[in-house]
Amino acid sequence: MAVNVKLPEELVSQAKHYARVEHRSVPKQIEYWSQIGKIAAENPDLPFSVIREILIADQEEAVGEYQFG
Repeated sequence: MAVNVKLPEELVSQAKHYARVEHRSVPKQIEYWSQIGKIAAENPDLPFSVIREILIADQEEAVGEYQFG
């Protein structure tokens, strides 16, 4: 369910810039930032590079189990 939220103009402006660079929509950019913040808050010892890899892995399609032979 989508919810409308009022955000500061400066945040939206920054999101527009990063969204263009990262090839995302503005809402998806803000969602990405919120996911990073949530993971960082729940796991304060994780470096950003690990958090980024977690988010990338979440976007990959499931491959399934490898069948030998």
